[in-house]
Amino acid sequence: MSVPNWLRRPVPRGMLTWPPRPGRRVPGLTLRSQLTLLYAGFFLAAGGAVLAVPIFTIRTALPAGASAATIAATDASAHAQQVRAAIVLAGLVVVSFAVGWLIAGRFLRPLRTITATAREISATNLGRRLDARAGGNEFGELGDTLNDLFGRLEAAFESQRRFVANASHELRTPLAAGRALLQVALADPDASSESLRAACEEVLTLGDQQERLIGALLTLAISQRGLTRAEPLDLAEISRAALTARRCEAERRGIAITSALRPAPIAGDPSLAESLVVNLIDNALRHNLPGGRAEVSTGAGDRGTVLSVISTGLLIEPSQVAGLFEPFRQLGADRVGNSEGTGLGLAIVRAIATAHGGTVTALARPEGGLEVTVRLPPAG
Repeated sequence: MSVPNWLRRPVPRGMLTWPPRPGRRVPGLTLRSQLTLLYAGFFLAAGGAVLAVPIFTIRTALPAGASAATIAATDASAHAQQVRAAIVLAGLVVVSFAVGWLIAGRFLRPLRTITATAREISATNLGRRLDARAGGNEFGELGDTLNDLFGRLEAAFESQRRFVANASHELRTPLAAGRALLQVALADPDASSESLRAACEEVLTLGDQQERLIGALLTLAISQRGLTRAEPLDLAEISRAALTARRCEAERRGIAITSALRPAPIAGDPSLAESLVVNLIDNALRHNLPGGRAEVSTGAGDRGTVLSVISTGLLIEPSQVAGLFEPFRQLGADRVGNSEGTGLGLAIVRAIATAHGGTVTALARPEGGLEVTVRLPPAG
């Protein structure tokens, strides 16, 4: 049987081929259609091979020296078998398409259900979850993975809403208080220069508080964005400078500071690394007790570079430790409510450590206070 000329023509580059090349999507065909074509193509190839074998072996079965009549009869029989094979093959193609379509639809039905439910969850309610009870196969694993993803997204959105609400409150409070002070001072007809001066000083104090909060918010946003540059640093030197700058404050609060600063090389952003150390030390001073202690240590080992800050203070329940890393959180309250701090110290520490590829762990000390350990990858 001769091959038609149109089959001999080369296929132009870019023309659709089957099966599709890896990484290329067949335009206009759904996954169900592609699976159906795959099933039908396999059965067509297999059926064609099975039917072609006896047809092309008829000639080889003829005895040597067969007569012309025998050869003619054999050719006629082979032609008849070719016609029957073509009919059977056509029927096989139709049946394989139908069966392939049904099988593909049956196996893709859970995927369609997962897709529709996931689309509804993402559009309406992140608290809803996929029904992954039909686990044990790949679709069950996909459902579990999407449920985990929706859980993380819900937690992230809830944390963002809480952060925005708390930040709005903390930013609005100094503004409202400063405005009230100025209104009271201006409304007093007998106001003296001393009272006006006292009101202005209070407004300046509120402005400083707001400036610290805005600076902390900016540091948190920068650290969550990730590193833009990295250079060799030594946490021991940064800690030594921070402790020197805070000796007077520690003495004023009656807190004894001890340090064991061994070389602690890292590769990171100098500004963010300084913010990490400063926030840890400030946290240890502000939330300590009069006559308390704070210990700062640095070092490097097989598990990376370590910065540890141990401080005395109030008793902390272990279940409350994780909440201390949330923005505007303090023990027993949703917002910091502390004019000294911003409520963002440990949140900034965690964000900076994450940006440097490190981790932060905190342990509540049985006698009161907190032990915070930061582990960062070593330099190089």
